[in-house]
Amino acid sequence: MRALALVAAFWLLLITSTAAEEVAIPRPTGESIVSPDAKLELLFTRSAPITGGLTEGPAVAPDGSIYFSDIPFGKDKGMILRFDPKTKRTTVFAEDSRKSNGLIFDSAGHLLACEGADYGGRAVAKWNVRTKERTVVADRYLGKRFNAPNDLCLDSKGRIYFTDPKYLGHEKRELEHRAVYRIDRDGSVHEVTHETAKPNGIAISPDEKTLYVANNDNGSDDVTQPGAKQGVMNIEAYPLRPDGSAGRRKVIVDFGSGGGCDGMCVDDKGHVYLTVREPKRPGVMVIDPSGKEVAFIPTGPANQSKAADEKKEFVGMPSNVEFGVGDEINMLYITVDKSLYRVRLRAKGYHVQYTER
Repeated sequence: MRALALVAAFWLLLITSTAAEEVAIPRPTGESIVSPDAKLELLFTRSAPITGGLTEGPAVAPDGSIYFSDIPFGKDKGMILRFDPKTKRTTVFAEDSRKSNGLIFDSAGHLLACEGADYGGRAVAKWNVRTKERTVVADRYLGKRFNAPNDLCLDSKGRIYFTDPKYLGHEKRELEHRAVYRIDRDGSVHEVTHETAKPNGIAISPDEKTLYVANNDNGSDDVTQPGAKQGVMNIEAYPLRPDGSAGRRKVIVDFGSGGGCDGMCVDDKGHVYLTVREPKRPGVMVIDPSGKEVAFIPTGPANQSKAADEKKEFVGMPSNVEFGVGDEINMLYITVDKSLYRVRLRAKGYHVQYTER
């Protein structure tokens, strides 16, 4: 009888724990994009002895593996990690990433990295993934060092578009604006716009007619310093011309006083996947080109509050997203807190660098 009672108690505990987990993270919405029963799969959580920060910038390689950044605060060195979907193992690609943030592979198979401030490279760099040789693509505009390159995307001509805000670091800004830039194939750097107050995530629509930029203005150049007054948090759409310049912006999502969006990506239908760092509703918001929400994939508990403990960290805060390739074209990889997750969708990703035109 005692054995039966223990077994019953075990199953009750298991059922209770499972129910608690289901309550903690809401179910996805938007059945054309994601099944309501879809579950996040945990793939990696930081174990390295480094402090603060987060995981960021997942990028799919030609072989289907996922490279991503692990960014600490201060003098601790950031890393670039590689997750292999075949073995489900995560290994270190670069022990010193120069504080890489957003990553993307180009059509030649090179890994491009936005390197931030806070003892980072403050550059857009290129890695040969075979030899692990790193070269600087650009680190200045008009002779002045970038603030802290954050995220990047490509067009079909191989031009690199990247954002240059600043959220961290002792380094003094040399540039007046926090802007969006374009690096042409000849290496020249051009300002696309500085209308976005603090540009963060960036993506280009599959038809290359729209440049999406996340305005994530936290009100400070250093997130470790308290008391900043939050600025504008929205998603802006710029008409994109064939020469790579941008037209007049249009706000398509306004987060109001919410947490705003970090990184983003697009699918083959032109939907935009936004990582929303909002404690009341953390997750990946999927919008159509007009800004209408068509799906939502929660990554953490809803309605989080620090009222009881100001030192408590919010959990389930997503930072960036990327689709897989090949058999994983409908697998969405998400960096959340200090971890990497994935979830299978009904939508298919779009990667301009791997698309024949």
